[in-house]
Amino acid sequence: MRRILLFNKPYGVLTQFTDREGRPTLADYIPIPGVHPAGRLDRDSEGLVVLTNDGPLQARLSDPRYHASKTYWVQVEGVPDEASLEALRAGVELRDGLTLPAGVHRTDPPEIEARDPPIRFRRQIPTCWLSMTLTEGRNRQVRRMTAAVGHPTLRLVRYRVASWTLDGIPPGQFLEVATR
Repeated sequence: MRRILLFNKPYGVLTQFTDREGRPTLADYIPIPGVHPAGRLDRDSEGLVVLTNDGPLQARLSDPRYHASKTYWVQVEGVPDEASLEALRAGVELRDGLTLPAGVHRTDPPEIEARDPPIRFRRQIPTCWLSMTLTEGRNRQVRRMTAAVGHPTLRLVRYRVASWTLDGIPPGQFLEVATR
């Protein structure tokens, strides 16, 4: 039977089931054997991780050649001007090449739980939330893209993978979705 789990990964959790250093992993939250993450989400990022026992689905969601769409809520330092947003939309030159264009717009702060530990706060520097949709998955891509346009990422939450979202899934919890 095909299984698909949607997990709201908290900050500080590794997107793997074991860790020699004893850091929190998926095993601390997912008691279901045989499922594997479809892609990764950095330890310092939060949000949706899809886990499945379906190898072809896992490949379609994580292999860059399939261009699976993912949406992130990104809190950045400063308030990007239209030129910075256009640069993100057009694609940003990184050390490993030009990124594909991204869907980007400013957004209101999402209704999500406060992070533990909280992000650094500087009274003199405002922050802004962006919604970014990517169709490639380079290592730390969102963080590198926002830094390249002068607005480092302070908090990163993956909201959507393909057609699945975080809606209704509290941090540290998972939901098993019905499959055909």
